[in-house]
Amino acid sequence: MNPVLTKSFKAEAAISAYRIVKFGTADNQVVQAAAAADFSVGVSTAVAPAINERCDVVMSGLAEVEFGGTVTRGGPVTADASGKAVAAAPAAGANARIIGFAHVSAVSGDIAPVLLAPGLMQG
Repeated sequence: MNPVLTKSFKAEAAISAYRIVKFGTADNQVVQAAAAADFSVGVSTAVAPAINERCDVVMSGLAEVEFGGTVTRGGPVTADASGKAVAAAPAAGANARIIGFAHVSAVSGDIAPVLLAPGLMQG
C-alpha cells in the first residue's frame, strides 16, 4: 500500500488491525467504529494498539481493511459493530456514514483495499 496520509493518534481503547476508526472522546484519540452512524475518520494499520498506545490511522488514499460481510468492488462501505467494513445500505430515509468504496470484491474475513472517501449516504 502507498497511503497518502497516515496520522498517529492515541488509542482510547484497544483497536484491532485493519479496522475502521472514529474520533474518541478527547482530541487526538481514536476508538474502533461500531455502527454505520459513526463518523469514521480512517483505518488502523497492521499494528493493533492496546489502550493508551499510539495508533497509526490511514486517512486518505487506499487502505487495507478487514471485511465483515460480502461487498462488491465499487460499493460503498461502512463500519459494522466490530469496525469491519460492510456494505452500506441504509433503509429508506435513514443515513449511513461511509468510509469509502471497496477497491475489489471481498467477503467476511478478507483484508482488502478500500478507497477512502468519508461521506454520508441516505437511503
